[in-house]
Amino acid sequence: MPEVILTIHHSAGLHARPAAMFVQTANQYKSIIKVRYGEREVNGKSIMGILTLACEKGSKILLICDGKDEKDALAALRKILEGQD
Repeated sequence: MPEVILTIHHSAGLHARPAAMFVQTANQYKSIIKVRYGEREVNGKSIMGILTLACEKGSKILLICDGKDEKDALAALRKILEGQD
């Protein structure tokens, strides 16, 4: 089960459009995807869960993927979270 600590670089943080892109991408994979920020852990395939984290630019999160396509999922989601805008 790969997991990685990532820093969010998008100027809007993980809100609205970036969160929607993250969830749409996460839902393309069969793996279980979790995002942890501080003491909270949410389902990475839930827009409401992601939005409740209220991650701003510069936030460090833990991304966890578990399943048959976990490595592909992790790579795709990492690209979204660490992408520059």
